[in-house]
Amino acid sequence: MSKTLHHGLLLLRVISEHPQGLTVSELADAISVHRTVAHRLVRTLEAHQLCRRDHQRRIVPGTGLVSLAEPVQQDLRALARPVLDELAENTRATAHLLVREGDTQMRALMVVEPRGALVHVSFRPGQTHSIEQGSGGVAVLAHGPYREGERPEVTEARTKGYAVTTGEVIPAVTGVSAAVPSAGGRAAASIGVSVFEYTDLGQLGALVSRAARSLGELLD
Repeated sequence: MSKTLHHGLLLLRVISEHPQGLTVSELADAISVHRTVAHRLVRTLEAHQLCRRDHQRRIVPGTGLVSLAEPVQQDLRALARPVLDELAENTRATAHLLVREGDTQMRALMVVEPRGALVHVSFRPGQTHSIEQGSGGVAVLAHGPYREGERPEVTEARTKGYAVTTGEVIPAVTGVSAAVPSAGGRAAASIGVSVFEYTDLGQLGALVSRAARSLGELLD
């Protein structure tokens, strides 16, 4: 195994997990290397647009990561499409796939609207919101260990296997989501639906959880 490449990939992962930015010294400490080694690794990643320096000279993710991630996201969308189609038709609601971006954000990667429904929620792929808001983010957080001071909704979702929130991303809209299981243990995506009203949230949660497990099996 290449030690330099290993350290470079570790550094890239740390940078991606801290979108608010880190100093070179903080990066060196994070991967247990000397500051001069971290500096050389950062310069190499900068040359490939995989990281950059913000106005405070902190190291943040670079635009080159988008190009690297695009083929993976295309594959994820291809695998998720039939799962979301089935979920949208079974629930007569708008189904969505959200992906985690760093530690603080969720982004709508795919949105599927139900065919033939008289009324349904509509929003565009690409929208982002805080991971602390909305059922998709809550479901992803619930897939991880307990955090001191976490929202009661996160704790409840960890017990139920799915999360429910209302009016946090779109006013008057209820979201029901479940985390997509990950072999690595840290959920990076969620599947869910958005509805104006639904009489049996337990049934909706079961359908969403089943869809999330189905996608997780396809990704294994």
